[in-house]
Amino acid sequence: MNSGKRRKILFLCTGNSCRSQMAEGFARALKGDQVEAYSAGIETHGINPYAVKVMAECGIDISQQQSKTLADLAEIPFDIVITVCGHADEHCPTLPSKTKVIHKGFEDPPKLAEKAKSDEERLPHYRGVRDEIRRYIERL
Repeated sequence: MNSGKRRKILFLCTGNSCRSQMAEGFARALKGDQVEAYSAGIETHGINPYAVKVMAECGIDISQQQSKTLADLAEIPFDIVITVCGHADEHCPTLPSKTKVIHKGFEDPPKLAEKAKSDEERLPHYRGVRDEIRRYIERL
């Protein structure tokens, strides 16, 4: 993927709280020599504390990342935008024609864990999606 310059990649989700934040963290940690990774949402929901917790288990600190919208990053000429949920894919705004848009959906950990009564029940859902995202980023 590296052709001399690092490609600017945006991971886009609905609320930029969980999946897109994890993807940004993995891309920075695993592909930082090849890409400049960013994340944003159609709207902002704040960063999910369980996403921070399961990423820390992998040695990746995303606690300082911020929940932001695409408008907050409007000045950045992205090479690739990867939508990580169906809602973001369906509502992805029009981007410059040179920007490649890819959809790679992941299940929503908060939705998967909504019936969990404890962290012991909740965290496996986050870990499963985290691991799927990691495998995807490793193949980028």
